[in-house]
Amino acid sequence: MARNLILSGGVAHDFAATSQRLAEVLAEVGVDSEITEDLDEALSEPTEVDLITINSMRWTMVDGHFPSQRERWEYRLPADARSVLLDHLERGGGLLAMHAAVICFDDWQGWSRVIGGCWQWGKSFHPPIGWITVRMRGSHPIVDGLRDFDVVDEVYSDLVVLPDVSPIATCQGQPMMWARPVRRGRIVYDALGHDVRSYDSPVHRTLLQRAALWSLRQPVNAQDER
Repeated sequence: MARNLILSGGVAHDFAATSQRLAEVLAEVGVDSEITEDLDEALSEPTEVDLITINSMRWTMVDGHFPSQRERWEYRLPADARSVLLDHLERGGGLLAMHAAVICFDDWQGWSRVIGGCWQWGKSFHPPIGWITVRMRGSHPIVDGLRDFDVVDEVYSDLVVLPDVSPIATCQGQPMMWARPVRRGRIVYDALGHDVRSYDSPVHRTLLQRAALWSLRQPVNAQDER
């Protein structure tokens, strides 16, 4: 089985629940996940995993949001941890970035270049959570043959996205998913996943499984849920 490290935890989300659900979804395609909230420990030395998943909302919190949570959750990514992430990609490892990952690691300018975009406080926003329609775009292996689908989730809007990013799924004109090579590795960003209801959609689960397989350079199953 491929090994996956899920970096979890943060404010405004039930990351414990979504990380567990994500681990269950990926286990169905042979990806075995370890979940941790101790990012410093997990990234203190080179990883021996095939995939790293960021399902977290950890940032410096200097913007003034969530002041009561700052003592517990404010975070600055150490230089050694940055190197571990980059070395993982240099070795050809995969990276799956979920939902609030675009908010993470705002003290590292290189993170937005790695992931392909970022949340900008004062500009980026999301409407209230509710039913949304996600539309497939293009013929990338992750979305090829899949239908548009409805899901209960948030629409992250007005993200700052790099010019070379081509969305493979959108909602209300906003990019919901993209996939890109970085160094020798592969990265997929999925803006969905606010809570476990997002994982109730069979098509979203299939997207996540395909995203993991693509990032691991494994064949994408053509007989999965349509």
